[in-house]
Amino acid sequence: MGQVVSSRRDDYVQTLCFGKSARIPLTPGAGRRSTRERWYQEGLPPGTVGADILAEACRQAGVEPDAQSGGEQGYAVDTRMNPMYEEKVLEVRENSQVVQDWKGNICEIGLEYTPEYLRSAIDFVTRRWIKCPVESRADWLEMRRRYDPDTPERYPALPTVDLSRRDYPLQMAFSGPYWILREWCGFEGLSMMFYDNPSLVREMIEFWEQFILTIMERTFKVCVPDQVHISEDMAFKGHMMLSKEMCREFLMPTWRRWGDFIRRHGVPIYAVDSDGHVGELIPLWIECGVTCCDPVEVAAGNDIVVYRRQYGRQMAFRGGVDKRAMAKGGKHIDQELARLQPVIESGGFIPGCDHAVPADVSWPNFVYYVKRLAEAIGR
Repeated sequence: MGQVVSSRRDDYVQTLCFGKSARIPLTPGAGRRSTRERWYQEGLPPGTVGADILAEACRQAGVEPDAQSGGEQGYAVDTRMNPMYEEKVLEVRENSQVVQDWKGNICEIGLEYTPEYLRSAIDFVTRRWIKCPVESRADWLEMRRRYDPDTPERYPALPTVDLSRRDYPLQMAFSGPYWILREWCGFEGLSMMFYDNPSLVREMIEFWEQFILTIMERTFKVCVPDQVHISEDMAFKGHMMLSKEMCREFLMPTWRRWGDFIRRHGVPIYAVDSDGHVGELIPLWIECGVTCCDPVEVAAGNDIVVYRRQYGRQMAFRGGVDKRAMAKGGKHIDQELARLQPVIESGGFIPGCDHAVPADVSWPNFVYYVKRLAEAIGR
């Protein structure tokens, strides 16, 4: 991989691999549009976006921010469908609108949004699903043509710098088998399909597994990332969205094969994201070689302190700071970070908001939270 110029990349990898990191990365989390609009009224300079928000919070908190990497940011491949469906408004109602999103879903959203909100995480959007694009094998054959790994647009131009000498952590991210099938079929449609048409479910998962393996193989010839991150939302507030038996039968073979491939190529961190309660999922992920998970939502009954006691160094974590405590502010933030302090000190944990920072978190509370978080990680 070559000589590392700076320690920022090493700090990230060493922290999540339970190594001797010089500094735990300061990643408190970020807000979406509605959160920023509130913050602009409460002390964040209007127009401040992206990494500049954390820099400003650190300045006001009297904390040194992590340096931001500039210029070349890696070799970002695109695993999304190509071509995408046309984004369009199908019907305008009195208090809502029916739209088609980029994935071919027909859904109902508020009048204040555009279909673009369903493609990019601009803000939190409540929606009602009406119809999803894959309901039959014929629909699937139409969908799969949008996932050709040879599509040139998936791969950017070769980097002009030696990425092996990068001073920042680099990840490759894509959807897991449950996530992508749920996007094609919808939650209800997929749930029924596991029972009514398991052969089609297997066919779609096997296709997705090989599609991702092909893209990883081509990508790793150009640049081996520090982390492979899978989006796999598959849990409610209290339980998984399917049984452990079905998870073992349908999903774990793919997670395991990807994990074997990732390890063979020297990627140190294999991470999975799932909202909801992941207590039942963590041991299954560990079996498949997953080494880190996020965002570990506290309101869904997740407790990193308990998980660390149960799984030790088999699982690292990102997130895990209760957003509700951030909204309450003051002593509630102090108590939440004190709760997490033993896990911070035991390694394998980069604390941050347990999802995007919601709009009920005020700017003064966010600044206070950044200050106390920096203290908790030894800044």
